[in-house]
Amino acid sequence: MDLSVDAIRPSLERLARKLGDSWKGVSIAIAAILTGVAAASAGGGDLGFAGAVLVVIAASAAGGLGWALSTKRAAGKAGRSVLAAMDRDRDAWLLVGVADTPARVSFASKAFERLFPLSEGMTPSLEIVRSALVETESFETFDRLNACGRGGERAQAEVLVRGRSGGREWRRIGVIPVTANSNVESVLWHFEDVTARREIEATRRSEEDILVDFIDNMAVGFFSAGADGRLLYANAVLNSWLGISGGDLQGKGVRIADFIAQSSNAGSKEAIDIEADGEMSLRTAKGDVLRVRVIQSEHRDESGNLLYTRSIVVPTALAGRSPDAERSHDERAPRWLFSDAPVGIAVLDMHGMVVDCNRAFLRILGIHHDAVVGRPLADQIRKEDQSDVGAQLSKIVMGTVPAAHLEVRMETVAKREPIVSIYAGRILDENGDVLGIIVHAIDTTEQKILELQFAQSQRVQEVGRLAGGVAHDFNNLLTAMIGFADLLLERHGPDDSSFADIMQIKHNANRATNLVRQLLAFSRKQTLQPVDLDLTEALSELSHLLRRLIGETIELRLEHGRNLGIVRVDPGQFDQVVVNLAVNARDAMPKGGALTIRTSGVKVHQSLERGTEVMPAGDYVLIEIIDTGVGIPKENIGHIFEPFFSTKEVGEGTGLGLSTVYGIIRQTGGFVFVDSATGKGTTFSIYLPRADATADSAGGRLAQRENREIIPRDLTGVGTILLVEDEDAVRMFGARALRNKGYIVLEAENGESALEVMKGAQQKIDLVISDVVMPGMDGQTLIRLVQKEMPSVKVIMTSGYAESVLPDEIEHTPGIHFLPKPFTLKDLATKVKEVMAG
Repeated sequence: MDLSVDAIRPSLERLARKLGDSWKGVSIAIAAILTGVAAASAGGGDLGFAGAVLVVIAASAAGGLGWALSTKRAAGKAGRSVLAAMDRDRDAWLLVGVADTPARVSFASKAFERLFPLSEGMTPSLEIVRSALVETESFETFDRLNACGRGGERAQAEVLVRGRSGGREWRRIGVIPVTANSNVESVLWHFEDVTARREIEATRRSEEDILVDFIDNMAVGFFSAGADGRLLYANAVLNSWLGISGGDLQGKGVRIADFIAQSSNAGSKEAIDIEADGEMSLRTAKGDVLRVRVIQSEHRDESGNLLYTRSIVVPTALAGRSPDAERSHDERAPRWLFSDAPVGIAVLDMHGMVVDCNRAFLRILGIHHDAVVGRPLADQIRKEDQSDVGAQLSKIVMGTVPAAHLEVRMETVAKREPIVSIYAGRILDENGDVLGIIVHAIDTTEQKILELQFAQSQRVQEVGRLAGGVAHDFNNLLTAMIGFADLLLERHGPDDSSFADIMQIKHNANRATNLVRQLLAFSRKQTLQPVDLDLTEALSELSHLLRRLIGETIELRLEHGRNLGIVRVDPGQFDQVVVNLAVNARDAMPKGGALTIRTSGVKVHQSLERGTEVMPAGDYVLIEIIDTGVGIPKENIGHIFEPFFSTKEVGEGTGLGLSTVYGIIRQTGGFVFVDSATGKGTTFSIYLPRADATADSAGGRLAQRENREIIPRDLTGVGTILLVEDEDAVRMFGARALRNKGYIVLEAENGESALEVMKGAQQKIDLVISDVVMPGMDGQTLIRLVQKEMPSVKVIMTSGYAESVLPDEIEHTPGIHFLPKPFTLKDLATKVKEVMAG
């Protein structure tokens, strides 16, 4: 098949048009990749690979090819940039020919290896995709997609596959045929990981099914109507009472007023739809009359316009019964409707006293029937919510509002404070006079916990994104500031008048570095260096610093447990956790007190749930940090680990201390809980997983100290270094610093320039120092290309992000090291010395 630029150009132009708006975001990139592959496969030619990429970009954007052919010089960089951007796409792309058997893959993006497991030596192919499929239906769907693409039809579907970890995952697969002269030349395959969306949809469907089942099987009828009174929904109970199927009611313009036989407080059926909230008679499909009580709530927009209503329907008596029977509470509220109802129900008199309640209401409170009946409902509600409940009940009794919906916390004997949704409405007699109030209560505690967990995870995710972006850009600036300060200090000694000013610059840059680290700690994206650590020894060493920090008015007590075992943590980060909590304890004891640090071994036999955290069973080392200070108010307990939350005066703290503690402990695999009461002090409980000592740890903290001692004092060296950094200031500092240490330094501002410098280098390059994230060709791609040309070259990767930005195959490759930003002149020189020395 002819793959020259002229031959393939019509197909690519048709593909760019065919992608249309639905693939608008990637159409140009796809076309560019296809043209680049075609040109590279054809070989030779005046335009070349990068020029072909720009041809399709110009053709897609401007509708013609003449302009692109005249801009060969710009084509090189643009083509490589588009290719790099396409290769970094989270979705995978395959371009597969249809003429060859087996189908030949002309292009495969890097994401393919992430979405489909590849063994060593294997290359991306449709057979790899097919072998990963799970279940017969997925195979049939895949074959159908393949047939559609080869037949010139676009199609997409979702299939089950076996993921890299062996579990089942979902992939959305799309096919786009590439044609020439009405013949399909090749098929562009698109693969997207939709596992997370599928799981969310399954969870949502499950929750919706539970909610629908709950509403359908309530002991009361329920319906929702639009502003025009037409039914939007009616539950199964109401349908059964009326003797009709659900499909006959909702979505067909039916009104509940169409079933009303008589009303005690409305003049027309149209008014009843929206405004009625009392007793009325409904006529069933069989002609029977059902006497019901309707409790209705209205939902309006900001302008006061009615949007929809929600109504609870409770039968009071069957038509034709005697007045005595109708007045009987037991007859109007049969056992299945009141006592056995799955929701809590309470009947109140005009003064808010509980006249009667069912078993579900008692289960919510956890107390006996006699402890509720004859007492005000307000006694069962937390004090903070009592005023709101009293005000709403008063409005209901006075007729200001027909019904009310409230969310309150209840007081229980077990000191549990369930969150309860209360629906309250009037009880009217036949003359429309108010007899009392009926209250329906639903325990929504679990739902609120789930909402809090979701909100917390969203906050962590958003702060994580913020921290990552801030860290990368800010760490580049800090690297340059600290580095040039170090260069100045080499020329201005302590006797120089400028020495103090330079030290102030460096000191404040280091403070800014710690602030970035705190953000990364909360988002759990910092670079940790865990070792096996003996907490008894670590806390004993730290106690000297703690005594200076907390002052003479506070007594420090250390209570060490026996046989604690070993934990695997970053010693520096662990010290920061203890110091932060000790400083908080000091601030909570302005008049003095005692700070106790207690350790013990704990075996958790079953999962422990505390708030939104669930700690699995296992062996833990518990560190308790206890103060005798003023305590934390109950309303602040749930917010103390949130970033930037602080009860201190403005200017006295960043609000990141406890969020840093939380982030470090969670990233280490542990858990942190807090117990506090106003005026009774605070206890922070830190659970760290117990770990077996590893042979390579060499004693944890002691090993770190010894390693620091063997760092060479002479940081000079010889050799040729290629420094690749897109930030000019960082590159200038690094080059000057390394030249001052005796190295020959070659500079490049990006990956493309680095390859050019390598080709023109007159001497052997011993070490490559490259930033990970750069425009165009990133550091990972550059290192792969460099290692093909120079397999023995040593590499140091630098980044303002955490070390986790390195893929596994790069991070664990021998000869590749990582230096996080910001780094000082000494950090850079020491790392280079160590790597060059092997």
